[in-house]
Amino acid sequence: MGELQTKERVLSIQNLIIKFKLRGQVLTAIRDISLDLYKGKCLAIVGESGSGKSVLVKSIMGLLDKNGYIDQGQILYQNMDLAQFTTEKDWLKIRGKEIAMVTQDPMTSLNPLKTIGKQIEECVVLHQGLKGKSAYEETLKLLRDVGIHDVEKRYKQYPHEFSGGMRQRIVIAIAIACNPKILICDEPTTALDVTIQAQILQLLTNLQKKYGLTTIFITHDLGVVAKVADCIAVMYAGDIIEVGKTEEVFFDGKHPYTWALISSLPQLGTKGDQLYSIKGTPPNLFKEVKGDAFAPRNQFALEIDFVERPPFFKVSETHYARTWLLDPRAPKVELPKALQAFFEEGRRLANEK
Repeated sequence: MGELQTKERVLSIQNLIIKFKLRGQVLTAIRDISLDLYKGKCLAIVGESGSGKSVLVKSIMGLLDKNGYIDQGQILYQNMDLAQFTTEKDWLKIRGKEIAMVTQDPMTSLNPLKTIGKQIEECVVLHQGLKGKSAYEETLKLLRDVGIHDVEKRYKQYPHEFSGGMRQRIVIAIAIACNPKILICDEPTTALDVTIQAQILQLLTNLQKKYGLTTIFITHDLGVVAKVADCIAVMYAGDIIEVGKTEEVFFDGKHPYTWALISSLPQLGTKGDQLYSIKGTPPNLFKEVKGDAFAPRNQFALEIDFVERPPFFKVSETHYARTWLLDPRAPKVELPKALQAFFEEGRRLANEK
């Protein structure tokens, strides 16, 4: 995409379709997605629960459930098509060493019977080739890097002796210990309180810079996105409906679903009024989706939205949106005043930087 093409592309997803077999039926969870990831950047993938965010990143790690499969498309990484991998032996070349993941529930990621020091050290030995004292010292360094104090003592402790936020730091340390090129963060702050969330987000930002990581950040919280992401991809019903730089999507979004997500932010609410919520429910992905999947919930929907899937319209060299409202023949729509004011204020602040 335009100026981004001057940067190094590290991962390219092309025309990906992922399906699941459930009780004799087939569910299409990912519907013909294409997406690029660029070196050193943080890409945030946002959308409601069930939009396909986690399925997408699990396919990059080879972690789809047994009833899930890639029906079509490519996942290109270092001259390999990960979509063609079929065995654990194939995935072991990639998982951890090249692409690592931080999950949203650290307790299920940690072994309750092993000290956290040993769990981190295992990754250091396996992926960095260090042994003995060198592996131990590297483990202590990693603990310090993720903000753990009194590291010699903490090395010997078990997961249950840590708080939720501290356990999440340990899981991040394990991921970093693998020395990956790409770090996937699947809603890593969901189970944490607001104060701890901010600390973890700052930690991830610092680690991205220190280790030169390329990051994919999965979230349904747009407030989180503004703090960590360089680019945003908005997902709805297994499809990417808008993609661009963070300020482009956040302050100049073009798809009505993006507008709806932003309108749901608490700061756009009016005191005494109910917070905005998106009416209706996402489509049934067991059935073929015709047109724009968001059309039945979209107050700005055109007749064609119910018939034909919109193409990606180019807004700028880095900003694309899949909505018929960008067709030159489409009528102009007037956004709610609160959303207009939010966009205008965001653009003003961006111009002042």
